[in-house]
Amino acid sequence: MSAPKPAGGGVEVALRQGLLGSVLMTLGSVGVGWLAGTSSVLIRTWPFIVARTTLPAVVVCTILLCAGAVLLLRAWLRLGQKVGEWTPETRPLLKKALWYWVTPMVFAVPLFSRDMYAYIGQGRLMLEGLDPYTNGISSLSNYFSLGPDTLWTEAPTPYGPLWLWIEFGTVLVSGGIPEPALFLFRLAGVLGVVLLYIYLPRIASLVGLNPERTLWLVVLNPVLLINFVASGHNDSLMMGLVVAGLYYAATRRAVRGVILITASIAIKPITILALPFAGLLWAGRDARWPRRLLCWAATAGISLGLLAVVGYLNGLGFGWLGALQTPGAVWIWFAPVGLVGHAVGFAVQLLGGSGDPVTDVILTIGKVLSVLVVLWLVFRWPRKDQDFTREILRNNAWAFAAVVVLAPVIQPWYMVWLLVFFGMTGIAEGWQLRLVYYLTVFFVLIALTDQLSVFGWIPFGMPVARGVAIVVGVALVLHLIYADRKTHHLFNAPRLRKRKAS
Repeated sequence: MSAPKPAGGGVEVALRQGLLGSVLMTLGSVGVGWLAGTSSVLIRTWPFIVARTTLPAVVVCTILLCAGAVLLLRAWLRLGQKVGEWTPETRPLLKKALWYWVTPMVFAVPLFSRDMYAYIGQGRLMLEGLDPYTNGISSLSNYFSLGPDTLWTEAPTPYGPLWLWIEFGTVLVSGGIPEPALFLFRLAGVLGVVLLYIYLPRIASLVGLNPERTLWLVVLNPVLLINFVASGHNDSLMMGLVVAGLYYAATRRAVRGVILITASIAIKPITILALPFAGLLWAGRDARWPRRLLCWAATAGISLGLLAVVGYLNGLGFGWLGALQTPGAVWIWFAPVGLVGHAVGFAVQLLGGSGDPVTDVILTIGKVLSVLVVLWLVFRWPRKDQDFTREILRNNAWAFAAVVVLAPVIQPWYMVWLLVFFGMTGIAEGWQLRLVYYLTVFFVLIALTDQLSVFGWIPFGMPVARGVAIVVGVALVLHLIYADRKTHHLFNAPRLRKRKAS
């Protein structure tokens, strides 16, 4: 008996809702997305002048942005409901959803982050022969006109040598003009999403999971699409390469896998955490300690050798090692260790003591704990009754989780790392899936209310825009969770739903 076909009409409605949501976000970006200041030609064109120079227009664009993001979120939830059976026949629908939802974002003004403008600045540093590992973007003349976040303009780049080459090539091809450079960086982000689309379902099949459900849950997740495409973070390419590498390491093509993971490290070095787990996959289930140590040594040797060659070719060596602490120079309120550390330090300061040393001790404890957890996971060997590949990949996921949760700062795209790693090893129905729903809602709201671009000379522009984003975003999300007849039950435990019914 063949599996039932998906409910085509309902699926099409969900696809179009997501497309409309993505279009609305792109329209909203005209008014509150990030432009490159005086170096952008867009600011001198009439749609942007109209959308960005009056408070009513900024408010309208903020509402469009919020409505679009929540509509995309609803479309993702409804697609998961309406597909029916997750069978190979649903793959074309998922591919269609991906292109429907991604395409408008490719043409949006950068949303929720100015990192792509920092990429342009770092590319210009390379073009001018300056070392991005010792020079910040502020070393450039008129650097402020590039549009980067001033928080990072004096910091060295935390990125690997491959990404520096991509930045250099992008600036060289685009002539440093922001708009074509942004488009090229967006294409790099799309490439990362495509790699995830290709390799995540392969890993899911390898460990006995449903590949189509994994695609929907992870690759089509609004937080992934927003951060990897709308915001244009290079984490997209980093994650696409590391997932591809882990797949090959798990299928007895370990050298190819290590090369791809090394390419990921050369985008952002955080994925160096995946190397020891790739070595264990290379060793295989029945490996004893001599073989495990040999595979670890071979993995490290290949990776470090490749990075050394790249460092020699670009003349920067391993300069990226000294810049690894750059992202940890700040903290954020929803990072537990950062919140506790700074709250305790503040309390000590109120009592007349020195709060900074106390904060530093707590943050250091978090870092040490993360290292200890990672080491324990690296040496933790699966039991005989467990799926070897799945357990090694799950240990890899927990290692990244330890580093993220125990860090002083958690960025929204860090959640996407964990979604990818846990998604390819299994997120079960029930509380695990509901947790993903709630985290997705939370980080969509964080994006909507965190970074909006409003001209400083508009009276009360930023407070009003942020207030509108908070009110509209929270209202729409609460409706989705509590009032929408189609989606509210997704967020409630079955026992709670039975209690309400009685």
